[in-house]
Amino acid sequence: MVRPNIGIVNALIRITCGLSVLSWATSKYCKKPWRDSYLIAIILGAMKVGEGILRFCPITYLFENSSSTFFFDDDEEDYFDDEEDAVTYNPS
Repeated sequence: MVRPNIGIVNALIRITCGLSVLSWATSKYCKKPWRDSYLIAIILGAMKVGEGILRFCPITYLFENSSSTFFFDDDEEDYFDDEEDAVTYNPS
């Protein structure tokens, strides 16, 4: 099982927005089933609902587990002597 990496409020916002996008795209897709853009919106809305239910965001996971020198070259790896000077990037 995955460990939750987003908060309760963030999860509720993701569920609400995901269900809104999912219902909007489904209603539009019923009228025009030949439009693939509605199908992509349905998938993205369902993904946001799933992220909210599981309280796990893969993008947040990638940012939390990336090294602090993510935006630097290999030559500048010794830029941070210790981890307390490093800047962590959290998208949420």
